[in-house]
Amino acid sequence: MNVVVTGGTGFIGRPLCLALCRDGYTVTLLTRRPAEAHQVFGPALTVVEWNSRERGAWEKTLEAADAVINLAGAPIADARWTTARKRLLTDSRVSTTRLLVEALSRRSSNPRTLISASGISYYGASDDRILDEGAVRGQGFLADLCLEWEAAALAAASFGTRVVILRTGMVLEQDGGALPKMVLPFRLFAGGPIMPGTQWVSWIHRRDHIGLIQWALATSSVSGPVNAVAPGAVTMKTFCDALGQVLHRPSWLPVPGFALKAALGELGTLMTTGQRVGPAKALAGGYTFKYPTLEPALRAILTKA
Repeated sequence: MNVVVTGGTGFIGRPLCLALCRDGYTVTLLTRRPAEAHQVFGPALTVVEWNSRERGAWEKTLEAADAVINLAGAPIADARWTTARKRLLTDSRVSTTRLLVEALSRRSSNPRTLISASGISYYGASDDRILDEGAVRGQGFLADLCLEWEAAALAAASFGTRVVILRTGMVLEQDGGALPKMVLPFRLFAGGPIMPGTQWVSWIHRRDHIGLIQWALATSSVSGPVNAVAPGAVTMKTFCDALGQVLHRPSWLPVPGFALKAALGELGTLMTTGQRVGPAKALAGGYTFKYPTLEPALRAILTKA
C-alpha cells in the first residue's frame, strides 16, 4: 500500500512512519522541513516538500496514494493562547486539511482512505460519564477547533474516500508530549497533581496510538470518529499517584489551578479540566490494546534500559 503522511516528523508521525516502513508500506512524507526529514529517515521513505498553504508540485505525490494520514498541526500546549497563537493553531489544522482534501478531490482516482487527526477536546470539559464517539460536542476554543478540523477532513467522504477521524487523548512517551513535563518535578521531589485533581485524564501509550492508526488503515469497516485513548482513563490525582509510584517519588505538592491560569491564561483550562473518554469503536472493532491500564504503560516508558 502507498501511504502519504503529513506531520510525519513530529512526536507521533516520526515513529509512525518508521513503523509503516517496517511493515512494508511505501511511505511518502509531505513536510516543510525536507532536510530534517532526510536526516531522520534517510532512504527509508520518499520526502516531498510542501508549504501546507498553497497548491504545488507536491500534489503529484497524491496520485499514487492508496491512503493519506494527516497529522499536521502546530503543538497545542507550547505557548500561551494569544489571538495570533489561536490563529496559528487553527490554520495549521483546518486550512491545511482543507488544502489536502481539495488536492485529493482533483485526483484522477480517489484514495481509499484518509486518516486525519483530531482531539478529545471535541467533547469539552465533562463530568464522570464515559464518553464514546457518539457523545455531543462540548464548548470552548478547542471544541470549536476540533469541529472545524473534522469537518474539513470529512469533506473527503463526498468523493468516496473512507475517512477516519482520530480523536486523540494525552499520548504518553518519554521523548515528547506532556509526560516529560510532568515527570520533571517528580524527579525533583516536588511532584503532585494539578488541582482540583478530580479532572479525568484520558491517555494512550504512543505504541497503541500508532497501533490504532495501523489498525484503521487495515480495517475497511472503520470510519468516522475513533477515540484514540486507552480503556483505563484515570483522574489527575490517580495519574500522579501512579507516576510517583513508578518513579519512587512522593506525589505531595498540588499545583493550584489558579496559578496555571494566571501563568498560561486560557491554555491553563486545558490542564485543569478533562474528559473521561472510552475507546468504544476500537474495542468493538477488535483492536487489542498493548497497554490498557496506566501503571504498566508508565513502567514501560520510564523504566527503559
